[in-house]
Amino acid sequence: MPVLLNTAYFPPVSYFALMARDMKGVSDFGSGTPSLPLYSVYIEACENYQKQSYRNRCSFYSASGKASLSFPVVHTGGTHNGIPVKDVMIDYSVDWVTRHKRAITSAYRMSAYFEYYSDGLFSILDSRPDTLFRLNWLITGFFISKFGLPVRMEETGCFTPAGSGVYGDDFREKIHPKRPDTVLHDLALEKPYYQVFSGKYGFISNLSAMDLLFNEGPESILYIHGG
Repeated sequence: MPVLLNTAYFPPVSYFALMARDMKGVSDFGSGTPSLPLYSVYIEACENYQKQSYRNRCSFYSASGKASLSFPVVHTGGTHNGIPVKDVMIDYSVDWVTRHKRAITSAYRMSAYFEYYSDGLFSILDSRPDTLFRLNWLITGFFISKFGLPVRMEETGCFTPAGSGVYGDDFREKIHPKRPDTVLHDLALEKPYYQVFSGKYGFISNLSAMDLLFNEGPESILYIHGG
């Protein structure tokens, strides 16, 4: 069954768990086998931009505990209200890219797989896509590829009411930094994995997928798939 999600910057683990929700029992899941069926995941492109959401922010595990990163967007005409999320431009007038890369490096340079994946992620940031939607699309695609999810990303062609089913199961607004996220619990995936600073602060669940990938590498798929 296709799923519909909001665009997100370095999306949380639950975002990808929803993509893998209906894939239990698929043989060779996560192996990258080209014969596997592709599941459609629709990314909402036609909604109006909403601030204080995962559309331009993420959570990660820093040396001080849970922390967040966000990037600025261009306020056309002094506002971003009423602008389709696909058209929202990123503000590069301040060098937030360097700041984000430094924060991520500081947090994960001691993780087992940072060196394997950081160059690929940082190259996306360094390419400085013009729009929020394009940046998030590239980052999400990177994680889909590295997790080995048999997923085909598609963008919506029009805005649809909540629960309409036009683009499959509607999980827009299900994952939001200001509201409880029960996805991992509901899918029986709420379990710890190794984190660099867990000895100081304990396990922190459902951070950005980069936390899972940098720490678990190829085994990440077993976490989001429940294997």
